[in-house]
Amino acid sequence: MVEVRADLTLALDRVAFARAVGIEPDDWQRDLLRSSSDRTLLNCCRQSGKSTMAALIGLHRALYRDGSLVLILAPAERQAKETFSKVTALYRKAGHGTVPSDSYRKLGMELTNGSRIEALPGTEKTIRGFSGVDLLILDEAARVDDGLYFAVRPMLAVSGGALIMLSTPAGRRGAFYEGWSEGEGWERFEVPAEECPRISPEFLEEERQALPRRVYRQEYECSFEDTEDQVFSYEDVHDALDPGVMPLFGSESAGS
Repeated sequence: MVEVRADLTLALDRVAFARAVGIEPDDWQRDLLRSSSDRTLLNCCRQSGKSTMAALIGLHRALYRDGSLVLILAPAERQAKETFSKVTALYRKAGHGTVPSDSYRKLGMELTNGSRIEALPGTEKTIRGFSGVDLLILDEAARVDDGLYFAVRPMLAVSGGALIMLSTPAGRRGAFYEGWSEGEGWERFEVPAEECPRISPEFLEEERQALPRRVYRQEYECSFEDTEDQVFSYEDVHDALDPGVMPLFGSESAGS
């Protein structure tokens, strides 16, 4: 009976599950783990633990909701493999041993309760065959192509699945930036380096001196900066827009 109660506690409380696998969550991580939002944005500095939290949430979903499909996407196979390795490490720490060889693949696994976790490099070709996703995790979302983002959202239509996008900023453009700056229905978490207890003030000062100001703000202060290849700044383009001027080419002129 005690074991049943303990397992029920882990199933109902992701903070308890994190502690059971040896992680004492930061304040923001506790808030994230206890969130019930189906649309979540994590704008976090490097080394803040965002990928570990995403892996933990994905594994918890697969373990405690039978038959779940958890899909982890990243811009490149190396990043997808890194996040998936966090999932398998947490699986072992949760006391389940190694993943059975007949259900383990290079970037995916199937649990005995019928749940599956798949990690894939982010191209439309690799993900088009998936449907009925219960939890979709976009790692390094600021670097994921917008076409991929638009292609994966319909996977949640029938299942009513949850979506987590996590990233360090990478310019003022793309679905992650637009969702963060003006999207509706998102729960947002911003975690600059100074709020991460594992990053020392001394290291941050060293980085502040070594890096260009724009790069430091982006990597450690969660700031969306103009990219180096932009001819005009975001502010210049925004200030040049006039809502009273109709576009030369658009839906209004297409039929004339």
